[in-house]
Amino acid sequence: MKRILIGVAWPYANGPIHIGQVGGCYLPPDIFRRYHKMKGNEVLMVSGSDQHGTPVTVTAEEEGLTPKETAEKYHQINSKALKDLGVDFTLFTYTMNDTHKRVARDIFKTLYEKDHIYMDTMETFYCPHCEKFLPDRYVIGTCPECGQEEIDGDQCDECGALLDPEDLIEPECKHCGGRPELKESEHFFLRLSAFQEKLEEYVEDKDHWKNHVLNFTKGWLDEGLEDRPISRDMEWGIPVPVEGYEEKKIYVWFEAVIGYLSTSIKWSEETDGDWTKFWKDPDAEHYYFLAKDNIPFHTIIWPAMLMGYDEDLNLPYDVPANQYMRLGGEQFSTSRGIIVSLPDVLRDFDSDAVRYYITTIMPETKDTNFTWDEFQEKINSELVGNLGNFIHRVLSFTHSNFDETPEAGELEERDTEVIEEIEKRVEAISEKLEGRKFNKGLKELTALSRTGNKYFNDKAPWEEVDEDKESAGTTINISLRIVKALCVTGAPYLPDSMDELWVYLEQEGSVHEQDWKEAIEPIETGIELDEPEPLYEKIDLSEMREETDLRNSLERLDLRVGEISKVQEHPNADKLYICRVDMGEEERTLVAGLKPYYDKEQMEDKKIAVVANLEPAKLRGIESEGMMLAAQSDDKVSLLEPRGNVGENIKGTGPGAEMISFDDFEEYELKTVKKEDGKIIADDVVNLIDAETFKAKEEEEEEEGKEVERVGVALIDDEDNALLLKDSEGVVRLDEELPPGSEVM
Repeated sequence: MKRILIGVAWPYANGPIHIGQVGGCYLPPDIFRRYHKMKGNEVLMVSGSDQHGTPVTVTAEEEGLTPKETAEKYHQINSKALKDLGVDFTLFTYTMNDTHKRVARDIFKTLYEKDHIYMDTMETFYCPHCEKFLPDRYVIGTCPECGQEEIDGDQCDECGALLDPEDLIEPECKHCGGRPELKESEHFFLRLSAFQEKLEEYVEDKDHWKNHVLNFTKGWLDEGLEDRPISRDMEWGIPVPVEGYEEKKIYVWFEAVIGYLSTSIKWSEETDGDWTKFWKDPDAEHYYFLAKDNIPFHTIIWPAMLMGYDEDLNLPYDVPANQYMRLGGEQFSTSRGIIVSLPDVLRDFDSDAVRYYITTIMPETKDTNFTWDEFQEKINSELVGNLGNFIHRVLSFTHSNFDETPEAGELEERDTEVIEEIEKRVEAISEKLEGRKFNKGLKELTALSRTGNKYFNDKAPWEEVDEDKESAGTTINISLRIVKALCVTGAPYLPDSMDELWVYLEQEGSVHEQDWKEAIEPIETGIELDEPEPLYEKIDLSEMREETDLRNSLERLDLRVGEISKVQEHPNADKLYICRVDMGEEERTLVAGLKPYYDKEQMEDKKIAVVANLEPAKLRGIESEGMMLAAQSDDKVSLLEPRGNVGENIKGTGPGAEMISFDDFEEYELKTVKKEDGKIIADDVVNLIDAETFKAKEEEEEEEGKEVERVGVALIDDEDNALLLKDSEGVVRLDEELPPGSEVM
């Protein structure tokens, strides 16, 4: 028996986990864990929500919440999503827990006392407009290594380069869009350079690492390690445990990796477990699953921290970091809104179907691309048409033609070959799983299923069951033996459906409790099987349920405050105006059919609500670069009239007009959003906003000091669930009151 610690990259609690992260670092460790449990090894798998750092504070500002509220919100969402996917941690916690804070402070303080951490000055970006120092992720710009635009100041998610904000080309403040300036500030540094030789020795025997992991790590070492700043000037995070510097916070990349140790200790505190068996037994193996942008944190920085803190602690044995899974050629990114969220996918599809497809395109050695068409094709042709079809044919035939699982009679050469094939494939699957080659292991599994289908077709037991039932029984016995092998070896990949299959085979307990060797054991005979249901169903994306959470749907709309600077009549249309609209950092042309309802003078200088992320469209020969929103009741039209400022973006997403956001008005559920190439199409916006005005109560200081009812605007779904439109100055209204139920268009 081996002891294995599996550390899984900590997801930022700033949004729902997306499919790219699942393929990169959350599904692989669960497959690995399930396999080793069946091999009889003792496994401790730990992770949790990374609740500190600027990604959380940025989202908190966007959502109008405190960092703590945002962190707790997404911890709950992501914990549930991972559980629904079947990813089962020994302990999945969060960095706000007391044990983590204690261990993080202890490691920082110990390294400081050993002179592995020291104080020095560094130039840090300061925003004169915001009047504060900017943490790394509040500085955005262009990557100097690969040219990717709008990246955060600490790391390029595209090429994986670790950066300092001053490395960025044309840096901007994420708060206001202004140009920050460099100022000196005191910070704590990890003396990483002192660990150069030890780390070179550590990496020497790591030939079992993936090539890109080893090359990335050696590249860092070849360039010579530089000391890294590990504190930041910000309010959210764990205070630096050095007297007089408590206002500074431990930098999130330094703190988060400590979570692997702190969570192991927390597991011991909450159970009868002993964390030292995994951390101080030299025979225990540590595996860290993550995406390639986190490689140096786990192959350089974390080992150095462990060496400096306690030399008795185990270092990573392997860091099987994956490459990127992309969406339509673009990298998934929560901050840039390029995501297919795990909660949304699991609402529409069975978890094992999701696990199957993601495993087939798992980016183990190169970037891969997630597409819905391929998802449908692989599920229907491979999972349903191959694996599911073979299993169902065998179980159904057995149930219909035999009172109980039959014994094998005299074996023919073909029968013997198939039994040998079972043993060969089971061994190959085991070898691939041991080597963290999950995609190839799944290919071996489906190859065994194809062998079963061919064997079943070639032997054609339906042609001989009436005349030679013993021979047909031999075919069924061996076919059931293949089904059993698929069930056991498929359990790490498809945990729910293989557990269901184990029940159909009338076996005791759960398949996950079985020894891996059970895969090559003969099927037990004399057992009556129940009539089976298909394990998997074909999917049809044309009938895919398109509803999403109303808030998530609406927040895909980029609604901004604009101000009309000029209005002129359309030369080719009687009812259209051509409007120039100030959007803060730019002016846009909007074409609107408002001539029957507004004079030009009424529209000039008016603030409006603009849908800013529409596909540009030509209206009678003039290109419109967005859409202004209005409500209509009978023959009356009223423009939505926000009160916020043009040129200020309170949500921290860059320069431009202030964004219009959404406040809860009452409970909400589902709403349809249609997108094409990541952009919302104008016609779909009209369909989406099946909205009404309604009476929204606001407290206003009037002479009587009482509540006054005002007309606001809400976007609602078919079940009357609503979200209220607002900006920084309050509720978005209509410039002329219309009755409740008026449609926004």
